[in-house]
Amino acid sequence: MKKIYTLTAFLILFIGFAQETQKSTNFNATANIPAGYYNSATGTGFVLKTQLYTKINPHTIIVYGSGLWNLYQTSDVRPDGFVWDIYSTCNFVFGTVASGGNQDDGTLGTVECQRFNKEHTFPKSWFGAVSGSAMYSDAFHVMPSDKKDNGARGSLAYGMVGAPTYTTSNGSKIGTCSTPNYPYTLKVFEPADEFKGDIARNYFYMATCYENAIGSWQTLDTTGSGDTVLDGSNDNVFEPWFLNMLLIWHNQDPVSQKEIDRNNAIYAVQGNRNPYIDHPEYVCQIWSTACANMNVNSLEFASISVYPNPSNEHKINIDSQIAVDDIQLINTNGQLMLEVKKPVFNNNSFTLENLPQGFYFLKLSSNNQSLTKKVIIN
Repeated sequence: MKKIYTLTAFLILFIGFAQETQKSTNFNATANIPAGYYNSATGTGFVLKTQLYTKINPHTIIVYGSGLWNLYQTSDVRPDGFVWDIYSTCNFVFGTVASGGNQDDGTLGTVECQRFNKEHTFPKSWFGAVSGSAMYSDAFHVMPSDKKDNGARGSLAYGMVGAPTYTTSNGSKIGTCSTPNYPYTLKVFEPADEFKGDIARNYFYMATCYENAIGSWQTLDTTGSGDTVLDGSNDNVFEPWFLNMLLIWHNQDPVSQKEIDRNNAIYAVQGNRNPYIDHPEYVCQIWSTACANMNVNSLEFASISVYPNPSNEHKINIDSQIAVDDIQLINTNGQLMLEVKKPVFNNNSFTLENLPQGFYFLKLSSNNQSLTKKVIIN
């Protein structure tokens, strides 16, 4: 017999900034996808992946320096005008230091919030770091990040961390890999929950956009982490442990309005799109076997939905098929604004009412797993 959950709470808090999550069925209404853009994507499995590769190639190569700095001002601007940074909660200002901005000028960056630079979420050492190549400056995976945290990550693979040795201001962590079924001892970087889906879709994009070359990248990284992630193929691309993790992140952290806006901004300059932002369902249509064999226990939180989102009624409903042990609301400075432990359950639904206008990180925990949803109240 299923347990039933109800929670009503009145929240007054200082609102941080977060991404807006929307249901995949509504994506095309706001994504500005050119008419007919995906008409050729008619196959399934790796045939579909190759069709998408053909569609998004070739694309305009952006200048790594000025081209990306300029693009970030439209692709990665927060609602308050500061820089979206995937690793920190710093309020970075766009532009050069001489003009009052915080973009990297070769100085500082010894602590957080001094400078932001450009992070290859797919490490450049994994593809040979060819300056001037399409992948070197591809804006879909090269994203703004705090310089200190970027340097701390280096070329570490992404993964799940059990006991962190380094934690950033937004909760990203470095430590020994605890990802299920990982067969080695490896130090990894775990991004904050609210960016895990973004990064997973970056990697699915890289596997598709560079399908013609990625099979030869497996052993190019001298640190060895690239070899533990890539499987040496052009179709499946990723080792089973890593692919399973990407699929979990893709499902747990759905496409947000921020990603949609970023996709549109990059398309305007680079001339191609990330298909997995426009059509998240393509992921399991392509990697169907891995999706079918996905670690079910790790995906339990995929059965949780939050709606309406965005909400115009100052309330949010949370539907869940599993027991939720803990509810937290956290601002982007990492400050815990509200926590409800062992809430009373009723009808598989939580209702948060009388919510003030703003953005939220809603973190739900159960059985030592956690999921962060991004919601907005208009």
